Amino acid sequence: MKIKKIKMLLIPAVLAILAACSDDNVNNPAVNEDPATFAEISMIDIGEAGAAEISAYDPSTKRLFVVNNGGVNKIDVIDLANPAQLTRIHSIPISGGAVNSLSVNGGRLAAAIEAPNKQEAGRVTVYNTSDYSEIRTIPTGALPDMITFSPDGNYILTANEGEPSADYTNDPPGSVSLISINDNYSVVHLDFSAFAAQQAALQQKGLRVFGPGASFAQDMEPEYIAVSADSKTAWVTLQENNAIARISISGKTVTDIFPLGFKDHSVAGNEADLSNEDDGVTFKSAPVKGIYQPDAIAVLEKNGTPFLFTVNEGDAREYDAFEEAERIRNITLDPAVFADAAALQADEQLGRLNITTTLGDANGDGLYESLYAFGARSFSIWNGNSGAQVYDSRNELETKCHEAGVYDDGRSDDKGVEPEGITLGMVGQQHIAFIGMERADAVAVYDVTQPNAPVFLQLLKCGDAPEGVLFVPAADSPGGKSLLIVSSEDDGVIKVYTPGTR
Repeated sequence: MKIKKIKMLLIPAVLAILAACSDDNVNNPAVNEDPATFAEISMIDIGEAGAAEISAYDPSTKRLFVVNNGGVNKIDVIDLANPAQLTRIHSIPISGGAVNSLSVNGGRLAAAIEAPNKQEAGRVTVYNTSDYSEIRTIPTGALPDMITFSPDGNYILTANEGEPSADYTNDPPGSVSLISINDNYSVVHLDFSAFAAQQAALQQKGLRVFGPGASFAQDMEPEYIAVSADSKTAWVTLQENNAIARISISGKTVTDIFPLGFKDHSVAGNEADLSNEDDGVTFKSAPVKGIYQPDAIAVLEKNGTPFLFTVNEGDAREYDAFEEAERIRNITLDPAVFADAAALQADEQLGRLNITTTLGDANGDGLYESLYAFGARSFSIWNGNSGAQVYDSRNELETKCHEAGVYDDGRSDDKGVEPEGITLGMVGQQHIAFIGMERADAVAVYDVTQPNAPVFLQLLKCGDAPEGVLFVPAADSPGGKSLLIVSSEDDGVIKVYTPGTR
């Protein structure tokens, strides 16, 4: 009886030990990764400005492919077999235009290449990641600015910006090229002409259509693409137009345009430093609206809802024949709205701030009753089905950068920290967003497991003007640990970070 009782007492303890041993936390150390502890483990400098704009990783060869337009246009290949020691092992030469973006899937490297004359059709060239041989070249719309594979590997999509010529006499339509790999790389070019009849209604909600002499389709300028996990839907930012478009991949059609509205810097929490000549960094409210104008976009699906993450960089059209930006000190404020106009237009107040001249003078009398600045100095989360805003980081990116001593006050009068790049990943058991800020030379790390309530975790210093923010999950990483790879376009520096464990 005593032996039986002892056995009965031991059974629960043994079962608990077995359960612990089978727990993912034991068998898979990556589950223990702490996303608040990313630290730099290596770096490589591949050249001058323009040399490290975008990178893409191939897990099958453990190679990192990097855009290098810092002289001779090429794609550099970095050996990432040991993430702590980066080595450049090859370069793929590119002729007839510069590479703007790269994406990897299933042993294929796809490169988006603009034409020497940006208003002409660009191209996608697909390479084998093992031997760098060319597989196929496919035409795109004008100025393919970003490229991505669908998660299932069946499609390649490019955001074709379609920028006008300097004299604005040649303005190709913005478009998205949808390339079907399984259909012998056949391509369909989708534009936005079907929404021309809705222009007035969309503009009422914050869409911008303002290029001189441009049609609706010509004025739309796609910037960046995110694709749903099931590869059925894509979302593309229309940066200059302040909107996100939704695309049915299976239906090969643009189904929606979601205008993003404006951010009110007079509201508590949205305070900003809007002058670079105020003898310091002071975040305060101001009668200014921010135009979101997102650059990069990423998607996270939770409980059946696609949440779209955008980094709200802002961008002004600046051409020989048309420049929309002007400083507030050089315009005339409506005295009926701005009783303190003279004080506001002082350089230490709002006088230095760049705004658009295409908004704010609703009745065309030359008096501005509203002020609209470029970008929102934040990242936002939107419902991918409706376009409704779920979350905005308000002024947290800038206050965190200021606290860390990396806020560049010289950019206060323009677009602040300029959030430009974003990537999402699973670190440990948390969904994490990495936000690259071009003018702070830093990456902010957020826990976005709850998309309506992101939590700031840490700030990482990087190279000059981070453009590419790439996450490599632990399962694909050579060392079995998650990697963050940041490539910076103004100094050609690539840095690799990895988290510690709990």
